[in-house]
Amino acid sequence: MQKPRKLLDGLLVLDLALFLAGPYAALRLQDLGARVIKIERPDGGDPCRDLYKTDGQTVSTLFHAINRGKESLAIDLKAKAGRDAFLALVAKADVVIQNFRPGVAERLGLGYEDLCKINPGLVYASISGYGPEGEWAHLPGQDLLAQARSGIMWLTGNADQPPVPTGLAMADIYTGANATQAVLAALVAKGQTGMGALVETSLLESMIDMQFEMLTEYLNGGRQAPQRSSIANANVNAPPPYGVYQTRDGWLALAMNPLRKLAEVLELPGLEPFFPPRRLSTAERDDAKRLIAEQVATRTTAAWLSVMEPEGIWCAPVLDWEAMLQEPAVRRLDQFGSFESTTGLAVQTTRPPMRIDGQRPSTDRPAPDLGANNLALSQEFGLALEAVS
Repeated sequence: MQKPRKLLDGLLVLDLALFLAGPYAALRLQDLGARVIKIERPDGGDPCRDLYKTDGQTVSTLFHAINRGKESLAIDLKAKAGRDAFLALVAKADVVIQNFRPGVAERLGLGYEDLCKINPGLVYASISGYGPEGEWAHLPGQDLLAQARSGIMWLTGNADQPPVPTGLAMADIYTGANATQAVLAALVAKGQTGMGALVETSLLESMIDMQFEMLTEYLNGGRQAPQRSSIANANVNAPPPYGVYQTRDGWLALAMNPLRKLAEVLELPGLEPFFPPRRLSTAERDDAKRLIAEQVATRTTAAWLSVMEPEGIWCAPVLDWEAMLQEPAVRRLDQFGSFESTTGLAVQTTRPPMRIDGQRPSTDRPAPDLGANNLALSQEFGLALEAVS
């Protein structure tokens, strides 16, 4: 089978970022063919190396997955030798990604204005928690904290629940994706003008953007705070049946469906008072959902699917990971792969969620040991550095 095209082959990316958002952006560029050198401090490297470690692991599987295919250069950016080495790489780089707190890169002499003097064609991506300036700029920028400050926690869960965060690092991953988009756009512009650009995004901006649908309704609808359903809440603006309902043996998701048609399929004439064009209050929305929930609970998930799908009802079973992984439709996507770490550990993870010319980008190279490439990079780029033991 022909190997996937590496669209960013020849591109050099310097990844100064820590934890998830910045490294995720660099990972996506690596997946598309860029060469990524991860710049780490010699005393421990990226803290992500120790994040979520299980017993017996020297480096976390998360670090292995998000830094696969990269090289590691361990240098002290506060020392002259390390800073000189980094600036030598900057002169030949296409992209720099960093997620220091605002002002830190500038104090180190590694801000955009400093580096573009060395390399005017440099695309410089700066990721922060809450933007480059303002009252929150100095505060710790972390996924859960950005979710908390963005208002998004009031959209999830039912009305009687406290604020509910997402169960994963959504702010980090979405911010990394936003940074990748902006970097690629800047690279296209560079191809036309020869000039680089400063690309900035933040966890907070990404979480606000994630809510553009709800915030647009709020800003243009009299600024009425959205009301979560007291039952089966899944979208604060969506009318019934939108939500997740318990069946006799599991759970069933119901999306946008004409209520009249759904009432026929459910054999539920009690829904008639809620039919359009009547505009439902929050209480009426919940009353309709309660009727639906009571009826859905009378049959198994498979039984409802066998009735609903032929009638064109938008529905889906709610799968856990084990069930999802067994589904032929998921297996056909071939989105999971594995590679062997430098310690011999088989790391299973997801592959990029896109195809190019029918091929999914992939790499067999593991995440690097701390400073593993110091000697080779010193020789290649003429850096005055020693190997890291």
